[in-house]
Amino acid sequence: MKKDLENMVLATVNAPYGCGLDAARLAALLIDSEGAKKNPAPVFAFLSDVSPALQRAFITEAGLSEEAVAKVARLFSAMAGYKLALAC
Repeated sequence: MKKDLENMVLATVNAPYGCGLDAARLAALLIDSEGAKKNPAPVFAFLSDVSPALQRAFITEAGLSEEAVAKVARLFSAMAGYKLALAC
């Protein structure tokens, strides 16, 4: 994964919550509904605070299924009460 992309995403996701996730752990949570429910803050930060362009770049670089991420995004969108960019 490109280091600058990874750094931008992880700074946005980790800073507010002091999570300390690495890119691999964040990627795993983005495709795991149950894991994401147990670690909601960094996943929600990714889905709401990271720009849609960076979200898509991270998903592509991490080799994640867009549908799997969209499933988690729809879950968080329903909990938040508003549409998130990836909740298509």
